[in-house]
Amino acid sequence: MDEEDYKNGQVLLIDKPLNWTSFQVVNKIRWLIKNSYSIKKIKVGHAGTLDPLATGLLIICTGKMTKEISKFQSQTKTYTGTFLLGSTTPSYDLETESDSSYPVEHITKELIIETTDYFTGKINQKPPIFSAIKKDGKRLYESARLGEKVKIDDREIEIFDFNILKIDIPYVDFEVSCSKGTYIRSLAYDFGKKLNSGGTLVKLRRTKIGEYSINKSMTIEDFISNHSKEK
Repeated sequence: MDEEDYKNGQVLLIDKPLNWTSFQVVNKIRWLIKNSYSIKKIKVGHAGTLDPLATGLLIICTGKMTKEISKFQSQTKTYTGTFLLGSTTPSYDLETESDSSYPVEHITKELIIETTDYFTGKINQKPPIFSAIKKDGKRLYESARLGEKVKIDDREIEIFDFNILKIDIPYVDFEVSCSKGTYIRSLAYDFGKKLNSGGTLVKLRRTKIGEYSINKSMTIEDFISNHSKEK
């Protein structure tokens, strides 16, 4: 691809690495494109945030394709990951340390599988306090880190498929296909609560957005290599 290709608009499938924010990926790709083609300005954006502790498919749009970002954001997302039962954290994942422990002795494989039915279909979900949602002009995670209490409203989301891949209590591997706005961290927390225990998301990978698959993605290292001035 050349300068005009990026300006006219491209859809890049990136496998976001662990501990990178989605914005860091966007900034890195923008810098590489500008540096490779000596472009002063180029629009680059992502079509759906992944948390730093999540990996997987990130759709990056350049140039005129940035106008289409909302279309990608509204498509079905598919994730794989792991819940840890018997524990909760304020962020619902490993960004924060455990604040409560719960029994897991009563939890059976049959109960876990049965409980997925409760979370399949249209459900109301409360986003985690450690999220980028804005309320009264402030990101929720900013309020959380200041210890401020904020009332968070439920949102209607839809879980299209919720499959259990492996059970090794207290760990549960899963695959979920869901609508825009779904927080898998909240699903982990609510799932644990429904089991009369606790739940924490300890691993998450996005594998699909609509028809776009992680199998067709490239790593940041691939992109860097493809845009090396030495080539």
